[in-house]
Amino acid sequence: MAYTEAQIKELENKAKQIRRLIIQMLAKAGSGHPGGSLSAADLITVLFFAVLRHNPKDPNWPDRDRFHMSKGHCCPLWYAVLAESGYFSEDKLWTLRQLGSILQGHPDRRTPGVDVASGSLGQGLSVGLGMSLSAKIDKRDYHVYVLLGDGEIQEGNIWEAAMACSHYKRDNLCAILDYNGFQIDGKIKDIMNLEPIAAKWQAFGWHVIEIDGHSISEILAAYEEAKATKGKPSIIIAHTIKGKGVSFMENVVDFHGRAPTKEEAQKALKELE
Repeated sequence: MAYTEAQIKELENKAKQIRRLIIQMLAKAGSGHPGGSLSAADLITVLFFAVLRHNPKDPNWPDRDRFHMSKGHCCPLWYAVLAESGYFSEDKLWTLRQLGSILQGHPDRRTPGVDVASGSLGQGLSVGLGMSLSAKIDKRDYHVYVLLGDGEIQEGNIWEAAMACSHYKRDNLCAILDYNGFQIDGKIKDIMNLEPIAAKWQAFGWHVIEIDGHSISEILAAYEEAKATKGKPSIIIAHTIKGKGVSFMENVVDFHGRAPTKEEAQKALKELE
């Protein structure tokens, strides 16, 4: 499907709005994870507003496409997208991480639009596999999308799931790797180098698509290619920038898990105007 410049611009603006909401809710909460939330914002904005088959008025619609955020600490991004999609009102965002809120520091099922709790890293691809197998068993045609962190895929369970997804030829499953190059305590390449990352997934029997994770047109094309691929699962290796959109957060490891101060939030929001 060809997208017009106006449609691409609309998605770019929507992603910018999602980034503003992320900054605002983290500053209000005083804790959380901005770096990875901002780096994956374009990927998940495009998914929810141009690709995913879903219905905010009926979150449990049986034929909906499924999305699972395996790197659950980046849930501020998910919550912002869910609010903008209409799953709940925007004012709920300002209750992030508060006692009794539907928006906890990691996703759970009290949040409309969340099917499975996450946060224990390395488990999400297995969840996605289960969802995709359920579609086959139930004879439904929905697709499953799983967002992975690059630090997360150092976990062994990811590779067990990768092998199983390929074995069962789960072509209704698409993994999305937010490859921003950082984890909580430093650079990926210094802690546990992932390269050659594309070759690893190919060796495990996956269809690999590498893109600029901040190019809306490349993201759209990648999702279309993944959906059209038959006989094997797909992974989109999205090269991204940690903290994308806020100059003083970009590629700064400290902002992996530190919320902006009130002053930093004001500065960030001004950049995102």
